[in-house]
Amino acid sequence: MYFRVKRSGAYPYLQVVQSYRNGRQVRQHVIATLGRLDVLQATGQMDRLIQSGVRFCEKVVVIDAHAAGKTEAVKVRRIGPDLVFGRLWEQSGIQEVLRQMLAERRYEFDIERAIYLTTLHRLFASGSDRAAERWREDYRIAGTKELSLHHLYRAMAFLGEPLSDGPTVLGSPRCVKDAIEEALFEPRRDLFSEVDLVFFDTTSIYFEGQGGETLGRYGHSKDHRPDLRQMIVGIALDAEGWPLCCEMWPGNTTDVKTLLPIVERMKKRFRVRELCVLADRGMIRKETINELEAVQPPVRYILGARMRRQKEVSEKVLNSRGAWRQIHPERSASKDPAPLKVREVTVKGHRYIICLNEEERRKDVHDREAIIAHLRRQLKQGDKSLVGNKGYRRFLKVEGASHFAVDEQRIEDEARFDGIWVLRTNTDYEAETVALAYKPKKSS
Repeated sequence: MYFRVKRSGAYPYLQVVQSYRNGRQVRQHVIATLGRLDVLQATGQMDRLIQSGVRFCEKVVVIDAHAAGKTEAVKVRRIGPDLVFGRLWEQSGIQEVLRQMLAERRYEFDIERAIYLTTLHRLFASGSDRAAERWREDYRIAGTKELSLHHLYRAMAFLGEPLSDGPTVLGSPRCVKDAIEEALFEPRRDLFSEVDLVFFDTTSIYFEGQGGETLGRYGHSKDHRPDLRQMIVGIALDAEGWPLCCEMWPGNTTDVKTLLPIVERMKKRFRVRELCVLADRGMIRKETINELEAVQPPVRYILGARMRRQKEVSEKVLNSRGAWRQIHPERSASKDPAPLKVREVTVKGHRYIICLNEEERRKDVHDREAIIAHLRRQLKQGDKSLVGNKGYRRFLKVEGASHFAVDEQRIEDEARFDGIWVLRTNTDYEAETVALAYKPKKSS
């Protein structure tokens, strides 16, 4: 039996119908016409009828009670993370590479599952291996039920196990992790394989408690925790977004020191003929560029420029004149690429690409106007408290007997940077290619 809607004139009527077989034909028999569907719905009679019938259903009654909040959950386990990332784990080849490398090992637990668990935990919650063990209890993750905390520790020790066939770089030895990265890259290699563009960036991770005995050092903290020891983590991606490798160094290593060693190490590890390094503004220092260009053959690079701090950029490049070339127009739909214009400038043999995003420009103007308007209102009430606010402080100047006023010249100067970012490169790529290569590191 089932419900059927039958129209009669302008109105729909709800019927209870039963199907039956008459010889080779299937026919329907109307058991009852319950009334006009719109009236049944408007008066709530339909809801009451269904709820009344649910009492006689074994399965539906449980679902209905749960929806009404009348049941108490005994155990809820989430299945989504493993369903999605389990497939990616397999398709990326990580699972197969790990199992091949572990074929000759004799562990009493599934170390591949232990590595997968810790990876999945870091994707969703981050934290220590101890936290991963607790987190696992709320999720259904195949093959991890029998894993204990010491298994996770041993899995991490396996990944960091030093190998005898490679030197240390900035205090970091070649280890099992490196061999896994190289094995993952190998299926993507062909006779003409060449890693052309490499996206490279670093960040810092700090240690709490007694952690960081080996790589933990005090250094410039991007997490604003100079009181804690930290380590530096760098990651390299190819132009298609595939991870090539990640590296770890002592916490007092600067970004500039990491760039050249990582380039040389990647050339050897992945046996590539040519590399173009793409890095953010923290990397572009005179010493870094000189070192990259001094190598034979020179390392190609696309580096973000520090527009405010570099004299050549702020005084020469940004003050240059020329026509913009449109790469992407203004968006007509939200999924369209962000608007982009480019202009090429050469100063003393140095090649720069100026990029402009009109959406970002309008946002920068709006944000600055809001800050200035609020700043003017606050100045009328007293200026002492404004000095500690970084957003306000850059638009203030000292005037008279230690009083502050709005710096109109600074406001005018800041307008030059609205929606702009500048790239320096020694490649022969078209300006469009350079801008689009760097653009993923800029907000889209």
